[in-house]
Amino acid sequence: MTIKVFGHKSPDTDSTGSPIIWAWYLSEHRKQPAEAFLLGEPNTEAAFVLKKWDLPKPQIIDTVAPGDKVVIVDTNNPAELPEAINEADILQIIDHHKLVGGLETKGPIDVTIKPLACTATVMHNLMGPHAAKMSRGIKGAMLSCILSDTLEFRSPTTTDQDRKLAEELAADLGIEIPAYAAEMFAAKSDVGAFSDAELLRMDSKEFSIGDKTLRVSVLETTAPQMVLDRKDALMAAMPGVAQEDGADQVLLFVVDILNEEATLLVPNDLVKTIAEKSFGATVSGDTVVLPGIMSRKKQIIPNLKL
Repeated sequence: MTIKVFGHKSPDTDSTGSPIIWAWYLSEHRKQPAEAFLLGEPNTEAAFVLKKWDLPKPQIIDTVAPGDKVVIVDTNNPAELPEAINEADILQIIDHHKLVGGLETKGPIDVTIKPLACTATVMHNLMGPHAAKMSRGIKGAMLSCILSDTLEFRSPTTTDQDRKLAEELAADLGIEIPAYAAEMFAAKSDVGAFSDAELLRMDSKEFSIGDKTLRVSVLETTAPQMVLDRKDALMAAMPGVAQEDGADQVLLFVVDILNEEATLLVPNDLVKTIAEKSFGATVSGDTVVLPGIMSRKKQIIPNLKL
């Protein structure tokens, strides 16, 4: 049976590239037939990366069948996976997020969760000497994942290991990191074709504080004004998205990659309270700028309070 390798819903570059990387490794070097899948349409940056490195877009699925052999990458959170995930035969988890709990397996499995900025970096470690045999496309995917998740080393999640590996891959590929990262971030910033609801879900994760369930959405961009010009429509769409997704509120952080800050949209008193208690902010309007806030994983989620 072919192993299904996939990451989280609303796939970003790491959750698009890492399944491709690991499916290649399993098939080519462990001789275990594997195929990459996605749990949704890749975002604009991930789509750019697939085209740049001539990588076929993985098939999109929304469920798994009982007994399917699966490897989960870039998440260990059941809320970000198919509802039937615990009916599958989970073989392995490779991740760089905090341990959430809730996954059930048929037997002992191989779990690797490392405090690195990117799942692809964790995978490089696991490959050992086989990493030297990566094709140009796989190397390109790995470099792209690291640059995306570290925001070209601006994110506080960046480790020396992530940076060193990215620089080695770029040198091997003949890629200038600043120029390539600029191309990636330009693609990520091109969100004009997406509806307000699509933007709110594009890069989002569920999180609960107290008795409130939040959809915490992040839009990383080099052109934040393009998103902020739509703030009224985005805030108007939040209640509908929250209701459809079983959440109480959507939080939208617009991360300005170049200025290294985030703007949080503040549609109501609940979000105002969260902003003030979580970030020590003073909120006087329908947005608040949070200097230095770049990472949902390290700076937003851990600090959320109500």
